[in-house]
Amino acid sequence: MSDSEKDPEVVATRRVFAGRVFDVRCDQIRWGDGQTASLDIVEHGDSVAIVAVTTAGELLLVRQYRRAASAFLWEVPAGCVEPGETPVEGAHRELAEETGFRAGRLRSLGGCWVTPGYCDEFLHFVLAEDLLSGSQDLDEDERITVAAVSPSNARQMVARGEICDAKTLLAIAWLHGDRLQLLGAPSDNSDSGPAAS
Repeated sequence: MSDSEKDPEVVATRRVFAGRVFDVRCDQIRWGDGQTASLDIVEHGDSVAIVAVTTAGELLLVRQYRRAASAFLWEVPAGCVEPGETPVEGAHRELAEETGFRAGRLRSLGGCWVTPGYCDEFLHFVLAEDLLSGSQDLDEDERITVAAVSPSNARQMVARGEICDAKTLLAIAWLHGDRLQLLGAPSDNSDSGPAAS
């Protein structure tokens, strides 16, 4: 392995921002050839996207305002994996909070780095089935509309530009694929039966 392929040494790190959703740090690194670089890293942690499929084969979508995009977006339900939670447990909680639905069966589909150039967020995908309806438990800053759409309607929404969120595009691609592993090796590949509320 050449020096250019070895992990650089972190020689210093400095916290530059601490927020409600993420923190930012600046890392000073040294490569094997002695050159140094300064890198800004957004510390977000793991998140989960839920591919929730009804008994009729429809995909649950949520519509909410995203300030960074200055738009209301259609997305699959998603959120942060809380400390001490597995991605499957986080999926059960987020699905119930955002949609009101509880899943009788959850299965990890894999995951991916969201923006590895500057952020440590790893996004897990979880399939949720055997859904039972209930009531939402939204945060104060959330205004979420829920809809169930057929896979073909979801593809039409993509074609019309109504769905332009990356995790949702991947979920829809999975629905139209062979439905095996979505991406990579998941960190938690165990199936789950009925999850506790």
